Amino acid sequence: METQSILFAFMLTLFAGLSTGIGSAIALFAKRTNTKFLSVSLGFSAGVMIYVSFVEILSEAKESLIMELGVRGGMWATVAAFFGGMLLIAIIDKVVPTHENPHSMQCVEDICPEKLDDRHGLMRMGLMSALAIAIHNFPEGIAAFTAALKDVDVGLAIAVAIAIHNIPEGIAVSVPIYYATGNRKKAFIYSFLSGLSEPLGAIVGYLLLSAFFNNLTFGILFGMVAGIMVFISLDELLPASEKYGEHHLSLYGVIGGMLFMSISLLMFV
Repeated sequence: METQSILFAFMLTLFAGLSTGIGSAIALFAKRTNTKFLSVSLGFSAGVMIYVSFVEILSEAKESLIMELGVRGGMWATVAAFFGGMLLIAIIDKVVPTHENPHSMQCVEDICPEKLDDRHGLMRMGLMSALAIAIHNFPEGIAAFTAALKDVDVGLAIAVAIAIHNIPEGIAVSVPIYYATGNRKKAFIYSFLSGLSEPLGAIVGYLLLSAFFNNLTFGILFGMVAGIMVFISLDELLPASEKYGEHHLSLYGVIGGMLFMSISLLMFV
């Protein structure tokens, strides 16, 4: 496998993970969150992920697995990998306590004045959010990295979608830490560091699997990536998108993301 391809895949994953810093910057330097834009953006990210998962990633997984296991075996393995990916991210979701789960995201203005007295509680909230985000980002890093190695266009689409959905996660970390410490720099650093688990997941995934990269492992990983992406979209992005804006704004974002992804894929046919 070419070093250039590996480096490019890693850089895409690094970009996706460190976009938590963008969310942190928004939270620390804006008086209010642009919730309508955030709603459309999260819907857009969900649309990209759902479309590319079903149309491209799952299709490539099936193709690779059929080559190795035959039609019947490949089809069954694809389905197993898809739902296995969903099960993996669902277990990770379950392990993270609900009140510290990054899926419960917040706006800049969500910290009410009466909460400011509990500095210790706010600091703990921010640190636990950072830990929870790091846990969630780890398999996402493997997903983006693997996709970019197999298909640059698909990897790029996934990296952009993950980057968009990492922005409000950055807000979730930096807001409570800033109000607990009054230190913008410290809040930004913690938020920024929480995104490092994304490229870390890519490195660990590569070191563990590089010796076994073939049609079978790529097919299983791609099937799991599709499951992870669909689960994240349905469990996190769509509910968060509706929370930040009107139902139709979320829907327009989803359709826009699907349209963007479909046109992007057609351009490389």
